[in-house]
Amino acid sequence: MNDLDALLALLTPEGRALLDEVRDTDPARELAVATRLRRTHPAELVSAALGQARLRQRSVAKFGAEDAGRMFFTPNGVEQSTRASVAAYRAECLKGLGVASVADLCCGIGGDAIAFARAGIRVLAVDRDPLTCGAARANADALGLAGLIEVREADVTEVDTTGYDAVFVDPARRSTKRGRIFDPEAYSPPLSWAVSAALGAPLGLLKIAPGIPHEAIPAEATAEWVSDGGDVKEAMLWFGPDVTPGARRATLLPAMAGIHVTPGTMLPDPEVREVGRYLYEPDGAVIRAHLVAEVAEELDGGLIDPTIAYVTADEPHRTPYATAYEITDQLPFNVKRLKALLRERGVGTLTVKKRGSAVEPEELRRKVKPQGPNAATVFLTRVAGAPTMLIGHPVR
Repeated sequence: MNDLDALLALLTPEGRALLDEVRDTDPARELAVATRLRRTHPAELVSAALGQARLRQRSVAKFGAEDAGRMFFTPNGVEQSTRASVAAYRAECLKGLGVASVADLCCGIGGDAIAFARAGIRVLAVDRDPLTCGAARANADALGLAGLIEVREADVTEVDTTGYDAVFVDPARRSTKRGRIFDPEAYSPPLSWAVSAALGAPLGLLKIAPGIPHEAIPAEATAEWVSDGGDVKEAMLWFGPDVTPGARRATLLPAMAGIHVTPGTMLPDPEVREVGRYLYEPDGAVIRAHLVAEVAEELDGGLIDPTIAYVTADEPHRTPYATAYEITDQLPFNVKRLKALLRERGVGTLTVKKRGSAVEPEELRRKVKPQGPNAATVFLTRVAGAPTMLIGHPVR
């Protein structure tokens, strides 16, 4: 039984019943459960059900328990699909722009198509992989959205998107042989083709890797970086008549906070200052969007080093764009001195952050062996070019 046949078998009444039975199977008990079920069900179907149960368990973090428990996944789909909160944000953006229909090219298992449909947008979801399309159809049906989502198995470069209000392209950025792909022209399809497709639509939107070099961003696009819960999830390129070419945006979920700057309003790099009482760690989306200067201005702060994205200030400020720490100690990098200081302070819970340091956090923890009832955060970084340790704690 190949993967597509296995998926189709899970969609039968027997397959669905088996999925319900193995839903909460502990991985440690899989062998015993499989042995028991194979007495009354085909062995391949049992294996498919247990495999799907594992994928659903892994997908809870992205899709939530309710949706993940009803959806159908592939291993690649779990890894590459958009987190539901980010997809919902994107769908609401399109809805707010008056989009009623969208061609979702390289749709995968349908994570974005689901969000579009839930926002009331009609979706043409296209992918060339039969298994992926099968999962996307199954998910549209399982979530009651089949009336708004048409899944088409085709090469996205050959699909006519005329008549759709928007085109969304999510090129594959991984390969089975090479893993993660960093060259945008090695995406499938290449970034240049995706840009052409976006420019040819009334509104175009591309999902790209957040680490894309800024020089690779087309001049016609507004680039947006999105984080969720402090973790950078993706970057997007927006194209259309209402888009400001060259603009940069950082969006922070779930707070829905955002910074948007146009080329003419971008600030120069902040000045470098001595480390003050407070250290601010900008959100990753802010850093990726090169908007640290805007945050530094809001905080009345400066950088601790011209190459390090830590902002220092003398006063505490509340901001959604950075996490604040009160700094108690500044030391040249020295493991023995750090170990002695932590022992003196009774620090047993040590959070290690690094930026501009080759030292690995776990390696440092093993060497200093923190013990005691107190907690601290140590930043391994550079201050004015010198390897430095900054010790402090989060501002509550």
